[in-house]
This record gives sequence, C-alpha cells and structure tokens, in this order.
Amino acid sequence: MAHTLRRIPTLLARSLANNASKNCRIQTRTCFATAIQHTLDKIDSKRTRALEGGGKRRTDAQHARGKLTARERINLLVDPGSFVEFDMFAEHRCSDFGMDSDEKRHPGDGVVTGHGLINGRVTYVFSQDFTVHGGTLSSAHAKKICKIMDHALNTGARCGLKIQEGLGYRKGLSPSLRNVMASGVIPRFHSSWDLVLIILFFLLPGGAVYSPALTDFTFMIKDTSYLFITGPDVVKAVTQEDVTHEQLGELKRTRLSRTWSFENDIDGLTKLRELFSYLPLSNRDPAPIVQSDDPANRLVPVLDHIVPFESIKPYDMLDVIHAIVDNRSFFEIMPAYAKNIVIGFARMNGRTVGIVGNQPKVASGCLDINSSVKGARFVRFCDAFNIPLITFVDVPGFLPGTSQEYGGIIRHGAKLLYAYSEATVPKITVITRKAYGGAYDVMSSKHIGGDINYTWPTAEVAVMGAQGAVKIIFRGESDIAQAEQEYIEKFANPFPAAVRGFVDDIIQPSTTRVRLCRDLDLLSTKKKENPTKKHANMPL
Repeated sequence: MAHTLRRIPTLLARSLANNASKNCRIQTRTCFATAIQHTLDKIDSKRTRALEGGGKRRTDAQHARGKLTARERINLLVDPGSFVEFDMFAEHRCSDFGMDSDEKRHPGDGVVTGHGLINGRVTYVFSQDFTVHGGTLSSAHAKKICKIMDHALNTGARCGLKIQEGLGYRKGLSPSLRNVMASGVIPRFHSSWDLVLIILFFLLPGGAVYSPALTDFTFMIKDTSYLFITGPDVVKAVTQEDVTHEQLGELKRTRLSRTWSFENDIDGLTKLRELFSYLPLSNRDPAPIVQSDDPANRLVPVLDHIVPFESIKPYDMLDVIHAIVDNRSFFEIMPAYAKNIVIGFARMNGRTVGIVGNQPKVASGCLDINSSVKGARFVRFCDAFNIPLITFVDVPGFLPGTSQEYGGIIRHGAKLLYAYSEATVPKITVITRKAYGGAYDVMSSKHIGGDINYTWPTAEVAVMGAQGAVKIIFRGESDIAQAEQEYIEKFANPFPAAVRGFVDDIIQPSTTRVRLCRDLDLLSTKKKENPTKKHANMPL
C-alpha cells in the first residue's frame, strides 16, 4: 500500500505529460488542417479570379462589342472538355507605377495557355486576354507563351497562336524567336481578334507584332482586328500625321498584309478548326487521310466544256477545282489577296492536298509580284509538312509594266520558281489552257521537277500567244492573219510539248479526277532529298 502511494506522483506526472503531448498533437493537426484549408481557400480564390479575367465589367464590355473572351474562344476552338491549362496562377512582378497593387495583379497575367484537342488531335494554344491590362505583355506573360511554344516544339504538336492585344515588353520578342525555330516543324497560326499594338503598358517600342507575321496563317476579325507597328499617338508625335487606329490597321489592308479576315469570332474559330483538319501535327507526320464517300473513279463531264472556245474569254478556275476535289470542298487561303492566283487545301480520295491555280477571271491569270509571293509561300508550307501539290495552269505570262519591273518582278517571280524547284513532295500539274513563256516554267513544269504533267486538249503551250508572236516575227507586214493561224497550228496547242516530253499525256478533262487520285496513290511512296546544306539562300 505504501509502495503504491509513493508511485502516485510519478503516475500522475506521466499522465499529465501524456495528456499534454496528446493535446499538442491535436493542436498541431488542427493548425496544420487550418493552414491547408487556408491554402485551399486561397487557391480557390485565385482560380476564381483567374477565370473571371479582368472582371465582370470588362467582360461585359467585351461582349457588348460582339467579341468573346480569351477563355470563351479557347472553349469554342478545342473539343469540349479537352482543354488543360498551364500557369493559371502566374503573375507579373512589376512594382513601378502602382503595378504592385492587388487590383493590378491578375492570376494568369493576361494570357491563357495550355493544350487541348481539335478534332481529336493534340494542339497547344495560348490566348491573350484583352480584359486584363488590354492584353499587354509582361515578362511573366511572355514566359508563359514561350513555355507553351517550347512544349509544342518538343512534342511535335501544333501551336495555335491567338493574339488579342499588343506587346510592349522586350521579352515579347522571345515568342518571335520560337516562331522562327518552329517554322517548318509545326504549323503555326495567329488569330488577331482585337487591336494589336506594341506600345501599351511599358511604353516601349518593340517587334512583337512581327510574331504574327512569322506564323503560317494569320486570322483577323472584321471591325475589331488591326495590325500595325506604331500606334496613332506615336505617329502623331514623330510625323505630325493625324491617323486613327482604323486607318493604320484597317481590315482592308489584308490585301496588302496577306492576313485573312472573317466576319466574327465564331466564324473565325469555326474556320480555324476546319483548317486544322487538313494539316498534319508536325513535319514528322504524313498528311491526314480520311475516309471519303466521293468515288476516286468519278468522271466529271462538265470539265469537257468548261474552257471557252475563245482563248481570251475568262472562266473561273474555282469551278474546275470544286468539280475535281472530294465533295466539292475547297478551303481557300487568303481569297482577298492577289486574286489572280488561287491557293488552298482540299482532299482527293480522302488525302489532303495543296492546290495552286492561276485565276483567268483576274488579270487573265497573269503572275505578278503579289501572286508570286502568295503562291511561293504556300508551296513551301505544303512541302514543309508533306502535303502533295496539285497545280492548275492557265497563265499567259508575267504581268507587264514599269510598276512590276521597278517593284522587282524578276526577284519575286523567282521565289515561285524556287519554291517549286525545292519542293520534294509529290507534284502533279494540269495545264487547262494557256502556258506561255517563263510563267509556264515556274508553275510546276517538268523543267523544274514536276512529277506528272498533263495537258487538256484546250492547252496552248508556247513561248507566247499567237497574236503577239506573229507581230514580232512578221513585224511590218500588213497581212499576218495566215501567219497567225500557222503559228497556232504549229505551236499554240498541246502537241509540241507532248512531242518533246514536257507533258506526260494529253487527257480528256472529264478524267482529271480519276487521273489525279491514281497518281497520288502512285506517288505516295516518292522519296527525294535535296543536297545536304546548312540552308539554302532563296531570293528574298
């Protein structure tokens, strides 16, 4: 009994110590749980704020102008539920001019980046948010863009670039560098939905507006999209010229800047999804092939009568293209720019092809500076991404005149020749009517590596037209009608080219689709490599 009594203080102390330890653990767990909950609440708060962009007032203003927000555009572009966002919580670290206040900090820092699926295929996307500081750029903003472009390059997936508003911070040039590195590796898109400036935010001149110029395709939206290097205030300060945003970068200038315009956000994004469906994920992938319900052996009788009997009478090359391709579906690129040449994507027996065609309805289909550059850039894109080329030729020559000569038609025309000569993808050419002189040569002729070249019976393959030729040959003679007819019989027909092996066959126009589908299958195993070099030096 006495022994037990002596142990009571010890047992009591041990009990008190155990209770204290237990209480401490409980308090620690409670504190830890409280801290975790606080962090979770903070995450939820920042995530909510990031999803709100610049806030309800700015979002409502965006909607009032008939425009979607950055996130709404992404959700419309990618397959439902497929978008995975990166760097939602990134913020700028600027402390000058009151930029360190909570009101000036927005999670995500004005750009939404991530990846999603378009028609079931992975695509990396970034969309600059006009509701946050007008979509202007900070270093954190630029790093987010660079990170997503690096992901796209490293994985070989495509990167859809959707730029809403201008870039002012010097690090904004880093995306331009990555655009250059990505050229020919992944197809690149720039969709300009809002005013594009480069002097907002940090008030520095910059070159970030060149980033869209470096991409493969640039989309603009009517009445809301503008592209220019310096804004109206800078122009006024430097040149004393009064000019508005619209005058500097109006959509009409798409004819000069080679951009591509749409009526509204939804129209633009829908077309962007459609364009994606034609393209491979990267230069390591073959062009897509889909199941086609349009028979490859379908004859097209309407083509037997589509070329007018009079050689100077125009017709629409788009009618020829629509009649031949799968389901009459042709995705034309830059239809408002250099209309005397037609470029775009279509499918032949389910296989993606790039199509180039002279347009007799505009300037008689003559090649000029703008059409040569437009065609050359498209040919090089198709070659970079393994897309076979089909060329429809009706070209009477290069457009004559001092403005073309002084503007450098020789150098610019050489770009088209260079592009076709350099291309190693399958190249099939169909001469529908005129194929005169040097312009014929640069349109994927046998002389510059065309794989299979056809003419229709209506073709005229010659140095120049009969009327012009006889005026030179029989200069000064009064009666040259008989000479003109003799020239037509000898030269202005498909036989001289066929005799010399410059064309592979003279085909009935109605069989053109059958021939092209067969030849694309035949050329699908084509393997050709250009000489090893660091890079070529094309006539820029």
